[in-house]
Amino acid sequence: MTDIHAIAGVPMRWVGPLRISGNVATTETQVPLATYESPLWPSVGRGAKVSMLTEQGIVATLVDERMTRSVLVEATDAQTALAAARSIEARTDELQEVVRGCSRFARLIGVRHEINANLLFLRFEFATGDASGHNMATLASDALLRHLLETVPGISYGSISGNYCTDKKATAVNGILGRGKNVVTELLVPRGVVEGVLHTTAARIAELNLRKNLLGTLLAGGIRSANAHFANMLLGFYLATGQDAANIVEGSQGVTMAEDRDGDLYFACTLPNLIVGTVGNGKGLGFVETNLTRLGCRDDREPGENARRLAVIAAAAVLCGELSLLAAQTNPGELMRAHVQLERDNKTAKVGA
Repeated sequence: MTDIHAIAGVPMRWVGPLRISGNVATTETQVPLATYESPLWPSVGRGAKVSMLTEQGIVATLVDERMTRSVLVEATDAQTALAAARSIEARTDELQEVVRGCSRFARLIGVRHEINANLLFLRFEFATGDASGHNMATLASDALLRHLLETVPGISYGSISGNYCTDKKATAVNGILGRGKNVVTELLVPRGVVEGVLHTTAARIAELNLRKNLLGTLLAGGIRSANAHFANMLLGFYLATGQDAANIVEGSQGVTMAEDRDGDLYFACTLPNLIVGTVGNGKGLGFVETNLTRLGCRDDREPGENARRLAVIAAAAVLCGELSLLAAQTNPGELMRAHVQLERDNKTAKVGA
């Protein structure tokens, strides 16, 4: 008989500390990463060390935040769909009142639409406090859909989710319109630190980023994404903090920038679809509660502030791992030597135990 209360254990370590400043938080903190890829810990740790050797550390800027759910309705024809869309957009206050009636924390902040033939796709955008907001957005969208079907002529039910949200799929719409937290992280690394800690130069990292992340991804047909391995750090962080791990699909769609500034390295990572929360499903587990508390994301703050803090810490961890990997890849053989050595040491330790 299956035990639904069993927990799958994934190795977890705290790495850092790393230094963060910006418009959400100014802090120095370690970060938890749960992963089977043991070389990830020292790699992120090296990026964290670099952040501690700079005055501002990683400057994390929260640009935007919203959770989305799209619903699908069917109209008699395209003209009726357009009339319905215009009617809906003119009734924002009314729709916001519907949302207030079904949630204490959800707020409707935008409605967008797409018409295909006689089908009308409505993309509702919500503020969801400290929750990542999947269920909150769906609950509110369900109430909105019922209301629209009762009050807008010429439309009928299609689906509570029309895939124009877009949830856990690699699409362009999320990067363009936003889903989750949009965070930009920046780090200016002095020449001496680039050479002494990363064992490379700003010019070599900038050139590799252009050729690998930007051109290589273009040739591969990437969708609004140009990075080396955002998904590695996001998955480790998501598992350690009780997030919906499948959201790394859209979360890992982001862009890495690198510039040589007279020998200093300007390095930045933009994550437009970072979906995290500090309350809700997955947060009741003991280790998750401990980790969120240690990160300072269980403090008594205004709704939404703990989730914003968690988002910028996650984004900073992504930058640390991205920087370290790109630096390693500028040196022939370094990446593989590190993997072989670290994974061999890990296996030896397990056998010895």
